[in-house]
Amino acid sequence: MKEELRKRRSWLDGFMAYPAPTGLSETALRDNIILLDQALYTLWSLGDNLIYAWTPEARGLRVLVAPHQTLTEYTLGDGTLPQAEITRRTRLLDKLLSSQEHLAAQAFDAVAAALGVTPHLVELPFAPERGLGLPLIAAIAARYGIRLVEDRAVILFDAVGFSLLTPLQQVVQLNSLSCSVNAAYAKLLAREININFARTTTGDGFYIWNRMRGVEANVELYQLMQFILADNALAQERATRPESVPKLRACFHVGSHYEFYQSEGLNPTSFSYLVGQVTIELARMIEHAQPGQILVGKFNTLMHDEATGEDVRIDSLDFVERTRAPLRSLNGLNLAGSEVDEIACYLTGRRDIFGLWGISEYEIADKHGLVHRVYNAKINIHRRNGEPIYLGLREEDLPEDAPRSVADTDFVPMQV
Repeated sequence: MKEELRKRRSWLDGFMAYPAPTGLSETALRDNIILLDQALYTLWSLGDNLIYAWTPEARGLRVLVAPHQTLTEYTLGDGTLPQAEITRRTRLLDKLLSSQEHLAAQAFDAVAAALGVTPHLVELPFAPERGLGLPLIAAIAARYGIRLVEDRAVILFDAVGFSLLTPLQQVVQLNSLSCSVNAAYAKLLAREININFARTTTGDGFYIWNRMRGVEANVELYQLMQFILADNALAQERATRPESVPKLRACFHVGSHYEFYQSEGLNPTSFSYLVGQVTIELARMIEHAQPGQILVGKFNTLMHDEATGEDVRIDSLDFVERTRAPLRSLNGLNLAGSEVDEIACYLTGRRDIFGLWGISEYEIADKHGLVHRVYNAKINIHRRNGEPIYLGLREEDLPEDAPRSVADTDFVPMQV
């Protein structure tokens, strides 16, 4: 048990990045983190329970803690609930799980009554806001619950022909992809773009996402994807044996998913996992992506805009357009000994009679008969003293059996 407690405390070191409340030393902050974590860990009961909501008290927290089965039992009831009531309960849970912060006392009481859960008082020897700060408490509590996220971008990289390789070749390719991820992150970090990214393996590749949320965080993830693909392309050029570096296909999408922490030993993991609609969509997209292709899913969702402080509705076309201006700040970045002159990213389409380029929308039908809409993306990196790096496939390079376009936007000037 002492070893498990030591591990749990070491995982909490990441929470020390949060600023300490005024007048609180780092030592006191660490002690308070451990104290709250121990209390929530006890309620968590080795993963049998979840923290659904919390609200601060004068000297502690009131929390809603209940078995994880409550999620489905409350939503579906005893099997006799009318559909309207199931819909209402689902919406209530979605709203509750999508909250990143504490609930006001009145809202907390209303949720407790709706769920039929008696609140539990966590007594602390300090006032929550002064002893930890509400944002830090929310981060600690998140490890013991589930969150619904609607607006986070996720990348899926897949190594083409991975299952046909020997186990040794597979591990070499995964290590090569990991090196490309790290190299791309280092490039962006040198330009003070610090992406708090996470990844989980699919066996053939990785899901990668930014732990931060909002327009800027999603744009930075798109930049990370570009440089991962660029580093991978350069590694392919340098490789003496082609099977040592994976041939990638990539998909980028924004959508809803649940974020949770799995049990590892006697503790929740220090990093989260994703499961939900966005990972399902990405998996369907990658099945139809061609080697070397980049697909962007069709989305239309609210994202928080850090520049204005407001939530704005952004679709796939708006998003790719927003990625262009930040790319100019990366001009001069060094790739394989050559400085970047320009990075052009765009969605492909047909040219009209006036020479203007449109954007084609593609339709993918999966094995269940469900339809997914996507766009084909291109990224061109021009270097001052080196050959350009062309990522993705041109529309005219797509094979005959690839998903064909089903719609075109208005034709607009497009860089090629």
